[in-house]
Amino acid sequence: MNLVIDVGNTLVKLGVFDDGKLKLKKTCIKNDFLRVLAEISEAFPAISNTIVSSVGNFTEHQISKLHQRYEVFLLNHQTKVPFINKYETPQTLGVDRIALISAAAEQYTGKNILVIDAGTCITYDFLSSENEYLGGAISPGISLRYKSLHTFTEKLPLLDANNPKLLIGNTTTTCMHSGVINGVLYEIDGFIDAYKKNHDNLTVILTGGDAHFLLDSIKNDIFANSNFLLEGLNHILEYNKH
Repeated sequence: MNLVIDVGNTLVKLGVFDDGKLKLKKTCIKNDFLRVLAEISEAFPAISNTIVSSVGNFTEHQISKLHQRYEVFLLNHQTKVPFINKYETPQTLGVDRIALISAAAEQYTGKNILVIDAGTCITYDFLSSENEYLGGAISPGISLRYKSLHTFTEKLPLLDANNPKLLIGNTTTTCMHSGVINGVLYEIDGFIDAYKKNHDNLTVILTGGDAHFLLDSIKNDIFANSNFLLEGLNHILEYNKH
């Protein structure tokens, strides 16, 4: 039984896997991590291994608590992964993207895969049918776009995301919603169309915190999987046990 841990900038996501199946998923703030870890450890005493993917700060104390309970794998660019990494600067490749591509490699063998992670940033990652990771793109996510409009202008308000009812906004608020949300949707559909022109039989996976918000408005056919990153971490952990 495995425990996988995805440490973001503000939240920590934990998943318990048994024989490849997700049995439990928890999300907490970093200050609550040790409490949640203790609860999971008590509920699942069969856990023996854990993997940590951290794009945010994870303290030495928190890591040491993990080491006291389990065999710990810390994901980095040198970790053995189930795909061929063609990224020119592998030391700068985010561990979250490594996990997503590992999930694609394990679950969609022999296919051209585009993984779109709609979170703080929107990342696009392409894995070829030859199991080669070629890279992708990074752009601002929905919340970053709203915050940038407010932060770098004098008068635009800070808004929460809202699906626009009009393409042509007739107030400042509706114009901002149309610009941000439709801009993201056009970007995603544009990227998918461009990849389809260059790669046959493309499979598109949408994941990340804003996936549910965008899913019904994207024109292209996609598969949505909110647990794709956690599944990728579990694949990497199993791959490194061998």
